[in-house]
Amino acid sequence: MSRIVVGMSGGVDSAVTAYLLKCAGHDVIGVTLKTWLNEEGEVSRCCEIDDANRAAIAMDIPFYTVNCAHEFRSSVVEPFINEYICGRTPSPCVICNRTVKWAKMLEFADSMHADYIATGHYASVVKLDNGRYTVKTADSAAKDQAYMLYRLTQEQLARTIMPLGGLTKDEVREIAKTAGLEIANKADSQEICFITHGSYSDYIEEHSEDYTPKEGNFVDEDGNVLGRHKGIIHYTVGQRKGLGVAMGYPVFVKRIDAEKNEVVLCRDEALWGTKIICKDLNFQSIPDIAPGEKIEANVRIRYRHSGDRAVIERIDDSAVSVLFKTPVRAATPGQSAVFYDDNGYVIGGGVISN
Repeated sequence: MSRIVVGMSGGVDSAVTAYLLKCAGHDVIGVTLKTWLNEEGEVSRCCEIDDANRAAIAMDIPFYTVNCAHEFRSSVVEPFINEYICGRTPSPCVICNRTVKWAKMLEFADSMHADYIATGHYASVVKLDNGRYTVKTADSAAKDQAYMLYRLTQEQLARTIMPLGGLTKDEVREIAKTAGLEIANKADSQEICFITHGSYSDYIEEHSEDYTPKEGNFVDEDGNVLGRHKGIIHYTVGQRKGLGVAMGYPVFVKRIDAEKNEVVLCRDEALWGTKIICKDLNFQSIPDIAPGEKIEANVRIRYRHSGDRAVIERIDDSAVSVLFKTPVRAATPGQSAVFYDDNGYVIGGGVISN
């Protein structure tokens, strides 16, 4: 049996992960990463230490906390703010998983002479016949979190266990009840973990050091002025609500031009397209895509997107093109496009750049 460090957020999923591994006979150690603390002393929803500690006590496993607030601020929060200021819509959890959570858990695991780390994500880690590790989608499509894990490296995946990939949320809650865990019925966290009050734009205004939102123009696709916006951080591609522009027909955000401080509006049909460019790539089930090589895959352009068939082609050293067989709606710069094969294994993914 192995010594395994379990990342415990204070939620039911990570607690059940620890419980299942202990029941299997492993030497389990719980750890909560203290990623963020606001001015009032409130922790983020990813590090509810008291709930995690009570769950560890109930299971009679050692429990530790690791402070990584500095790394979280520099690797996640500051890029999050900067991306919105530049007119893009980031996915902070995607970045956090690789650069903070996995990095710090593995560092802690090494200090405890542990073999593996484990998390409560709804996904599985699989070693393929080609020797590479990849993330596989969960059996429960409603809870699948493989999208958020596509940036994990081979070294990180090789030491990762995810026991919940074959379970539903209801099954996990039943296990928690059987184990006598108080958090069996605790609600899931839904929003960005470090924004506990207000909107993301409120957070950016409050926490950015030298940025003040500036009003600018709403324009149509030909550059005609349609009205005034209250600052580009308040908008994202595909948005309809809260624009404050009366056109006599529905309009949506098509593009954000940070350089001109303009928000381009359009009708719904103009949001649909068949081609995107992805950069900042990471591959899992394969080493890479060779120059000029084309592969076919199912591609998700956002977390809740069910995926569409596309052909992916390496176009230069830093980018691939993704050509969808049917149009997709509102592909958003800053969000991730994740590529899957027909078995649900993550091929890789990248950040949408156009």
